[in-house]
Amino acid sequence: MGLCKICKKEKFISENLGICIECIRENPKEAINISIQVHKKIRERYNLPPLSPKSEKGIKCEICDNKCVIGAGEKGYCGLRENINGVLKSKVSSDYGVLDFYYDPIPTNCCAEWFCEAEKYGKGKYNLAVFFYGCSFDCLFCQNYSHKFIEKGEILKIEQLINYANRDDVYCVCFFGGSPEPQLPFVIKFSEEILTKREIRICFEWNGCGNKNLVRKIGEVVLKSKGVIKFDLKAFDENLNIVLTGVSNKKTLENFKIIGEFLEKSDYPLLTATTLLVPGYIDETEVEKIAKFISTLNPEIPYSLLIFHPEFYMNDLPITPRETVFKCYETAKRYLKNVNIGNLHLLKWAP
Repeated sequence: MGLCKICKKEKFISENLGICIECIRENPKEAINISIQVHKKIRERYNLPPLSPKSEKGIKCEICDNKCVIGAGEKGYCGLRENINGVLKSKVSSDYGVLDFYYDPIPTNCCAEWFCEAEKYGKGKYNLAVFFYGCSFDCLFCQNYSHKFIEKGEILKIEQLINYANRDDVYCVCFFGGSPEPQLPFVIKFSEEILTKREIRICFEWNGCGNKNLVRKIGEVVLKSKGVIKFDLKAFDENLNIVLTGVSNKKTLENFKIIGEFLEKSDYPLLTATTLLVPGYIDETEVEKIAKFISTLNPEIPYSLLIFHPEFYMNDLPITPRETVFKCYETAKRYLKNVNIGNLHLLKWAP
């Protein structure tokens, strides 16, 4: 419990954010203004720009929907690109990326594990898990915020990553982070090249706000490889998404529809979604809107509700209460045929 900065009432909130869900929905302009200051404070700690730069005489970057216009001496929102004396210097390109990777035995803790056939066909093999540094969102509840320490990431050439993936015991590759969006040119080139060498499943876990042309290319790659694209639908309400992540979700929802078009060409669940049940903020009202949206594309799209664990700037919240988890589950089941609860092991500590 804490005192909401807008309504001045005791509410179930993250005190680090200081705003209740009712005020975000009823007074979004003031809520967003308050949240911007919270995001600025966090991003300054990691030497990241407080907002997506929009300099009049800057250099445009259109890799993701932030569409940064980076002025002299400024960085892009993801922190991977910088304008130095009028020249855009990037830590990444289509030939090299900033990342970490590891071999994850199958079955993995992948968000698609509950319906994926990897355990059946990839038993005894590995998933090459590729963790990208940098992100196009700034989630207050980020579960992998180490991506903000960009200087700690390894600069890896595409040929090196192809060698790591081109092993007989590697069944699939999963891109996550951070989020792959700021490094999509690298991801696309890697994916296209590895598929010329061998059969391998290529999967994504992302926020989905990439440039739509690049997103379509990802759809083609994943369809060809029989992989899965997981969208992390943080919220449906745009204002709530901005408060929690610093960024609009319009492009995410548009891109979800774009990938949904590939379902007609696929004979398996190519597209899936997850939503983290952040206590006090992502409730059955929000889940209902997301489930309705997904069902308009295809009610058989797998949807997983993830139990929240206190992390990053929302470490003052509890694990998602049991009542919230099961209310959200029943709500989603009214619209979708395949609904899952992820991180179930956390329930033993839930209020």
